[in-house]
Amino acid sequence: MKLTKELKTGIIVVGGIVLFILGFTFLKGSDLFNSSRTYYAVYENVNGLSTGTSVSINGLQVGNIKDISFVNGEGNLLITFTVNSEFQFSKNSVAEIYDTGIIGGKSLRIVPVYDGSERSKSGDTLKTNVQPGLTELVTQKLGPLQSSLDGVLKNADSVMAGVDDILNEESRANIKSSLANLDKVIYNFSQASGTLNALLANNKDKLDRSLTNIDNLTTNLSMVSDTLAQANIGEAIGDLQSSMAKLDDIMAKIESGDGSVGKLLNDEELYKNLTDASLELELLLEDLRLNPKRYVHFSLFGKKPKPYEAPEEETNNE
Repeated sequence: MKLTKELKTGIIVVGGIVLFILGFTFLKGSDLFNSSRTYYAVYENVNGLSTGTSVSINGLQVGNIKDISFVNGEGNLLITFTVNSEFQFSKNSVAEIYDTGIIGGKSLRIVPVYDGSERSKSGDTLKTNVQPGLTELVTQKLGPLQSSLDGVLKNADSVMAGVDDILNEESRANIKSSLANLDKVIYNFSQASGTLNALLANNKDKLDRSLTNIDNLTTNLSMVSDTLAQANIGEAIGDLQSSMAKLDDIMAKIESGDGSVGKLLNDEELYKNLTDASLELELLLEDLRLNPKRYVHFSLFGKKPKPYEAPEEETNNE
């Protein structure tokens, strides 16, 4: 059977259309010869996902995104994607958007959950999650840091303004003068350090002898302390306490008038008598000094002593 040109042309056109459809489907990531299940996921933001993006499970591509469209008036987006039928997971699994790399785009993956619940089936709407990318994480960390840095810069600007107000010409001159004085102080300290080193070098022997004497003194003090520790200090303290107790008893007896000493100290009549006797003795001595003839009679030739003549003052007084 001979094919006409028209038939050949038709076959070629049909074959081209079929090849075009197969190629377009392949470029979109679809496989016409494999059965697959269709799932849905709703997001507030798809972060740059596009139709034809691959869907993976544990890093293995298992499907593609078929469509992205608005689902309601609130701006939520509905993603329609397919998964090969050979991959089974529960309906509690999560459809997660993630970064494919530092400079790569976004992709979709299934985080399977094997909790024994019902298996997912075509037409189910899965739970969703968006994993923050590196840029988003950096932005989240740099946001508070930027705010803090702005505050620090503002404070630093205020501080610099205050410092500029404080550091006027007079303050700068004072600071320069202080630095010059500090340089002199450091120089003097260096000179003093040299002098001290020379002094220590010249008196090294004396210092050694002094340290030796101090060491000997410490040794002697240690020996004295050992001797005191070995002495029967406890017995001596006991004897001293006993003596103090006896002395307290004696003092108590004296205060109470017990005994001769107590009676002597506490008898007011005896004190008065002693005072009067002392006064009379004082008068007697004074009269003996003024009128010795009244008490002493002495004659070199054995004459009889003259009778005592009372002084005129006493006669008049009588």
